[in-house]
Amino acid sequence: MGKKIKKEVEPPPKDLFDPLMIESKKAATVVLMLNSPEEEILAKACEAIYKFALKGEENKTTLLELGAVEPLTKLLTHEDKIVRRNATMIFGILASNNDVKKLLRELDVMNSVIAQLAPEEEVVIHEFASLCLANMSAEYTSKVQIFEHGGLEPLIRLLSSPDPDVKKNSMECIYNLVQDFQCRAKLQELNAIPPILDLLKSEYPVIQLLALKTLGVITNDKESRTMLRDNQGLDHLIKILETKELNDLHIEALAVIANCLEDMDTMVQIQQTGGLKKLLSFAENSTIPDIQKNAAKAITKAAYDPGNRKLFHEQEVEKCLVALLGSENDGTKIAASQAISAMCENSGSKDFFNNQGIPQLIQLLKSDNEEVQEAAALALANLTTCNPANANAAAEADGIDPLINVLSSKRDGAIANAATVLTNMAMQEPLRLNIQNHDIMHAIISPLRSANTVVQSKAALAVTATACDVEARTELRNSGGLEPLVELLRSKNDEVRKHASWAVMVCAGDELTANELCRLGALDILEEVNLSGTRKNKFSEAAYNKLLNNNLSLKYSQTGYLSSSNIINDGFYDYGRINPGTKLLPLKELCLQEPSDLRAVLLINSKSYVSPPSSMEDKSDAGYGRSISSSSSLRRSSKEKNKKNSYHFSAGFGSPIEDKSEPASGRNTVLSKSATKEKGWRVLKQLLLASCPAFVTVFNGTDRVKKSKGKKEEEKVKEEEEVMAVPKFVGEGSSDKEWCPPSDPDFSMYVYEVTKSILPITNIKEQIEDLAKYVAEKMGGKIPKEKLPDFSWELHISELKFQLKSNVIPIGHVKKGIFYHRALLFKALADRIGIGCSLVRGEYGRAWNEVMLQNDSQKGVIGGLPAPEMYMVDLMFHPGGLMKLRSREADLYRFL
Repeated sequence: MGKKIKKEVEPPPKDLFDPLMIESKKAATVVLMLNSPEEEILAKACEAIYKFALKGEENKTTLLELGAVEPLTKLLTHEDKIVRRNATMIFGILASNNDVKKLLRELDVMNSVIAQLAPEEEVVIHEFASLCLANMSAEYTSKVQIFEHGGLEPLIRLLSSPDPDVKKNSMECIYNLVQDFQCRAKLQELNAIPPILDLLKSEYPVIQLLALKTLGVITNDKESRTMLRDNQGLDHLIKILETKELNDLHIEALAVIANCLEDMDTMVQIQQTGGLKKLLSFAENSTIPDIQKNAAKAITKAAYDPGNRKLFHEQEVEKCLVALLGSENDGTKIAASQAISAMCENSGSKDFFNNQGIPQLIQLLKSDNEEVQEAAALALANLTTCNPANANAAAEADGIDPLINVLSSKRDGAIANAATVLTNMAMQEPLRLNIQNHDIMHAIISPLRSANTVVQSKAALAVTATACDVEARTELRNSGGLEPLVELLRSKNDEVRKHASWAVMVCAGDELTANELCRLGALDILEEVNLSGTRKNKFSEAAYNKLLNNNLSLKYSQTGYLSSSNIINDGFYDYGRINPGTKLLPLKELCLQEPSDLRAVLLINSKSYVSPPSSMEDKSDAGYGRSISSSSSLRRSSKEKNKKNSYHFSAGFGSPIEDKSEPASGRNTVLSKSATKEKGWRVLKQLLLASCPAFVTVFNGTDRVKKSKGKKEEEKVKEEEEVMAVPKFVGEGSSDKEWCPPSDPDFSMYVYEVTKSILPITNIKEQIEDLAKYVAEKMGGKIPKEKLPDFSWELHISELKFQLKSNVIPIGHVKKGIFYHRALLFKALADRIGIGCSLVRGEYGRAWNEVMLQNDSQKGVIGGLPAPEMYMVDLMFHPGGLMKLRSREADLYRFL
């Protein structure tokens, strides 16, 4: 045998690196290994980083700072499955860090993560990829990226995964995504309802809860509700409610049911299957406050549909809601009150709550929780609207006092609702009086001053309903409530301005309140509002007219018209036409002005004033504003003129002071001998007695109260004593009180004469004709049309202005008057004796009176009586003549 030769071992190639076992304790070193080309090193490095990231948020931040995120993103698409899996696991953990999320969005890795949801990938990759998406989807920008990269479809597919973690992560991500409308619409296209409903059967509560929350969001859309109904989703929800062990899911299940009940078809289905009755029973008998609250909310949402309200009423939902009002939980009380508010649209429900519900709601008004007060007040507001029986029930339950207390609440909604209830109650007079006795006028002032427009509107409406009598308006005025009410007229809110105007119109029903409103600027504000084409409304126009009715001087200057119900009283003056927006100067200021070439201001004043001390009489050369007794000489001259030029109609007119040679007719009034001997103040006293408003003025011009002719001597003496007791108009220490308007003894004489001679006439037509002749005679007599240009009335007026040293001329001083002088005097005298007539201003100094008379013909018979017709009174050309008005423009042209 030959000798065995030992085979030599070949040395390793010189270019081959010997295996090296590395043990690193530094994260930075491992991060550097992520750039290695070796799969094994990459896999181990990823595994080490995953374990490091699991230990806490600080480690995630450290990895971010070391720059691990960017190389890891490249590993998501690595060819090696292990490397890809480990990298995906890291991102599932790191994506919970907000800074990492931000960097991932910038690196645009969403497409790579979604790719890991492919069916061929491992379950572990599905788990951590879906976890990464779930963490990322918490922010809106990431939601958009997931949706745009088609992430919704693979997520829905993973809902059927056998792994519960995959289901949980996918469901959580879907829940975040469906907060956006586009995702919800896409979800319907992908038919996601069935797999979500299957998750309700999961043994894991967290999955069931996420599924219910997702259903609660997507069922806000009608299409999703239809899909849920078609897939028997309501049965699943009712079973959850019936299972006591699933009580932690009941709240979310009720939220889904609440959405579903908004559809009439769903409501019918749940009612037919008995589910509605189960739902109401469940809500009433549950001991968990949040469940009761959500059940009431479900009823509230569904009750906004008329058909649903009808079905609820058939199922006696009212009993359930009344029971919930007695809950100890404030949230349940609020929800039940809101449900009652929604059910109030059903008349049957309103009637049910009359005896059951309203007393409980009144008690809730006394709660310390103002949210409870607000909800209860809202329910009461809806219950009492257009329902007098419920308004009475609220009053009988002693609800007025709590409601007024709520007006001082800090919650605007509670105040507005309480004001609405009080308004509804005040529609009935007995309740209104009861409300007024609880100091409503003082309590409503604070809401009127609110900055909330809804509160302002409701408070103004409450004033409208409660200030319907003088006592209430007086209380509001004395409490300072008119000032904030007037301020609301300036509101830019249409509703506030409308209701404030309505309230002002009501408050202007008595003279004192109307004057105070004018003093506060209501008339000026309303005038400004009505000049605006966008801000004015019917109520602002009505309020303005109502205030004008208490300021007839301004009304006639602006509108050129006074109706038969506008009674001219002492202090009225005709300034002439003024344009809208122009201020009408007060009478005192006009009296203090020097005479000018402006149109004379005609004054109506039958009052006489006590003369001031003799020291003031020395200034009789001054105008009205400088002397009160300056008319004494005029009074004497007017007496002489009246005595010299006395005129008697066939009807029998007479002066209070007559010559003994003149026989007295049946209608003349003759003074006693002692009265004729007295001069000066004695005559003035008698004139005051004549002008005293001892007769009732009847606006329709047909009924009058006559003064008794058979007065006893004692009564005459008593009247004289009353005249002696007339208070002085001259004040002490105040210039405003010292001034008083010019007296007009001639007009006082006119009032006396027409009262004694024309008032007793029983035929209204004869009254009008005689009064027209009387007025014409006092103003210069009959003037033929052809001689009208020669009637020098302008010179006469100018002489009066110079003589009186003022532009203001009492109407009795005018002895030469044309149309507008005579029409004013006719209206003033007619109002004193109850003849209903209007005063109309025309162009070019024209004015006339219109009266309503019954037609003697049978053509216009209404109800067996002749129909009334309008006539114009002739005071110039044929005094006493009456012309029927058919076509006003043509008739006026022909008449004037």
